[in-house]
Amino acid sequence: MVANVLTIAGSDPSGGAGIQADLKTFSALGVFGTSVITALTAQNTREVTAIHHVPADFIAAQIDTLYADVELSAVKIGMLGDAETVSIVGERLRYHEAQNIVLDPVMVSKSGAPLLNPEAIEQMRKLCALATVLTPNLPEAAALLDQAPPTTLEAMQVMAEELQKLGPEYVLLKGGHLMNGGDCVDMLYDSHGFFLKLSEPRFNTQNTHGTGCTLSSAIAALIPQRPSIVNAIEDAKHYITRAIQNSDLLHVGSGHGPVHHFHAFW
Repeated sequence: MVANVLTIAGSDPSGGAGIQADLKTFSALGVFGTSVITALTAQNTREVTAIHHVPADFIAAQIDTLYADVELSAVKIGMLGDAETVSIVGERLRYHEAQNIVLDPVMVSKSGAPLLNPEAIEQMRKLCALATVLTPNLPEAAALLDQAPPTTLEAMQVMAEELQKLGPEYVLLKGGHLMNGGDCVDMLYDSHGFFLKLSEPRFNTQNTHGTGCTLSSAIAALIPQRPSIVNAIEDAKHYITRAIQNSDLLHVGSGHGPVHHFHAFW
């Protein structure tokens, strides 16, 4: 049976990130995608020019209406934007006893535009306790812990352990911002002290728009299809690596272009 998976995130009209990237990833990895939109953005591959936040009561209505009818096997959470949205999403998912939640704590776009109000960070810390998998990049992890971003792999491991204390079952700390000249290394840490270093080649391309969205939605898509969450994370890491590797086959805009979600098909 094909699993149904939900993404709760913002819309990216350029198609490389947000809801659009999540639904492409779900389709590429064999699950049926559903969505709750938290914000509308005006953006392209170079910049975000405007953001319109969806009212919290309408976000709640989207979630409640969907859960009233559709059996959902996993949930990916992306851009939430403000404290009220973070709070209502957590409240409604707890009410519906949502399973297999992958939280990507989106704070800044690839072009540098802020996507989460600073006053919402404390609410985001509370939401971490609801997550099965938390997938921050290094700047997001630093903001969640109110620390400076790590500059070494050893410091990344320590930070992954600290993030786990916020309550998620697994932390996947993404090392793409660590410019050590070698492979792209992520750190996986769980609530039982299990640690795993995930390494994949780093490719010289500017087409990395939506990498965080795509990785987290890939994990959500694969959790219902893999024997363990660790297997799902490993396969999702491989998927995003191949999507980046093939991104130069696409020609979308003049800035940070999208990754190739359908690299296995065309």
